[in-house]
Amino acid sequence: MSILYLGVDIAKGNLDAAVCLLGESAGLFIGQFDNNSKGFRELARKVNRIRKKRKAEAIHLVVEPTGGYELALVAYAHEKGWLVSLPNPKQVRDWANGIGMRAKTDKQDALMLACFGAQRQPEPQEPMPAVVQELESLLSRREDLKKLLQAENNRLGNLQQRPNTPAAVLSSVQRVITTLEEEQAEIDAAIKDLIDQDPDIKSKVRKLRTIPGVGPKNVLPLLVLLMRWNLMTHGTGTAKELTAYVGLDPRPFHSGRTIYKRASISRMGNRTMRQYLYLGALGGVRGNNPLRVFYERLVGRGKAKKLALVAGARKILVWSWAVFQQDASFDPTRICKVPIEIA
Repeated sequence: MSILYLGVDIAKGNLDAAVCLLGESAGLFIGQFDNNSKGFRELARKVNRIRKKRKAEAIHLVVEPTGGYELALVAYAHEKGWLVSLPNPKQVRDWANGIGMRAKTDKQDALMLACFGAQRQPEPQEPMPAVVQELESLLSRREDLKKLLQAENNRLGNLQQRPNTPAAVLSSVQRVITTLEEEQAEIDAAIKDLIDQDPDIKSKVRKLRTIPGVGPKNVLPLLVLLMRWNLMTHGTGTAKELTAYVGLDPRPFHSGRTIYKRASISRMGNRTMRQYLYLGALGGVRGNNPLRVFYERLVGRGKAKKLALVAGARKILVWSWAVFQQDASFDPTRICKVPIEIA
């Protein structure tokens, strides 16, 4: 089947788009569009004209995850019946570097994605279930409110330390804090209602909570991540690939006997998710559980405590994927054991 691959580089306000036909080595930049429904329609009209001209039978959108800015376009593409792929940005960039595409502009990124699709032919992904999309939106809003509330609390603390701060200023900041707290409570209630009304989500949450290091603060973002990864890989993704997707994979810097600098993680994935997993490891190693045993073994071998915690975060992610795949509670005696390379 002849496929027209549409590569789109997404920013908050606009989209840069390029196309490449299956089998071609060079793409065609087709322009910049607004990142809204009007821009999507303009993009679709232009891509359809090109598809008919080149006698392609299908359109395959290739776009990188960009913290949520891509979600509206992905939903629109599924509604139009397009194929959709969201490849790992690190995988795309490594491929581009390998063939000499090293320029970094929005236009070049769109061409890179289109050519990546045409040459690597990534598997299309199914749309996220509506309930998971709703949960993801609620969690995103909760994270926004958390950051706003933290900023206002910091502002209030600074103002209270200053001499002669007008009472009206303090009252204003306090009112904003109260409003944000009320909004946060409403979002929390909406999340609870959503989970209570979906037995499958509720069951998955309960099973993930049996993993050391998985608690009320990180279980829902972790579940959304696992469900997205499951769709992206059609349930066949490995734990090693998942750690790379999140950016917790080791990144050594050595050649032969020469070590250029100390190894670190790639940090190529979702930064917020890495923070959730790290904080989960920080709390998890305080209990009497397999995570603490794992952590103490690394420290006993001379590993730095922070490095051992990063490895613990990676271990939580590996265990979570195993629990999700097996649809069973965490059992350290039978859970699939995937070796984790320690940097």
